[in-house]
Amino acid sequence: MSDTSHRRERQRERTLTEIKDFARAQLVASGPASISLRAIARDMGMTAAALYRYVPALDALVIELCTDLHNEVRIACEAARDADPDTDPVRQLLVMARELRRWALAHRPEATLIFGPPLPGVEQFHQQCEDLQCAGAQFGQIFVQPMLELWQAGRLPAVPHVDLDRLAGALPAHGELPIEVTAVFLTSWTRLYGILAAELFGQLSWAATDTEPLFEAELASFAAQIPATATPASRRNS
Repeated sequence: MSDTSHRRERQRERTLTEIKDFARAQLVASGPASISLRAIARDMGMTAAALYRYVPALDALVIELCTDLHNEVRIACEAARDADPDTDPVRQLLVMARELRRWALAHRPEATLIFGPPLPGVEQFHQQCEDLQCAGAQFGQIFVQPMLELWQAGRLPAVPHVDLDRLAGALPAHGELPIEVTAVFLTSWTRLYGILAAELFGQLSWAATDTEPLFEAELASFAAQIPATATPASRRNS
């Protein structure tokens, strides 16, 4: 690639970043439904036709923004994990879960966009975007990996009342991940997400002004079920 091509590509990336920055500013100011290509073009001093050379449609811009936000929250959780000297998988999970909550509450509009329902007219593109799917998978993987380490060490507890064979049949794309790990991840994430979403979207404001104790109670419940050492019942990979 020539120097001229490199410069053009760098300029294109800078412009696309600026477009996404304006979109995020709109999101923060007025919510996901406020994102407007026409308004972004106006604020950037561009024509709508010029903007479409960088972003073909609103749904493409929203997907790009969702991808960036998934990466941002993953990096924040990884940084919190890496800053903690305790490398025990359970400790890592708790640290990352707390950082996830901190990030979500500090970035409510952004968290609403990626953890709430997809915007009308955009939802059908979520499953089709490889970059977004990859970013979502990478975010999930940082929580899956410590659980896999617990399973390998014989410390991952069984999930009661879950039919593993039926679950495996419903998840044909779960790949090489042991179904026991998948079960613990999905059930744990469902409970954690439920509390976080209720707090994020104000669904518990009628009952409590501080829902952090509920979040911490869920973390404590998760940690309490994990043995400190391997147990015969939980050893699955021997």
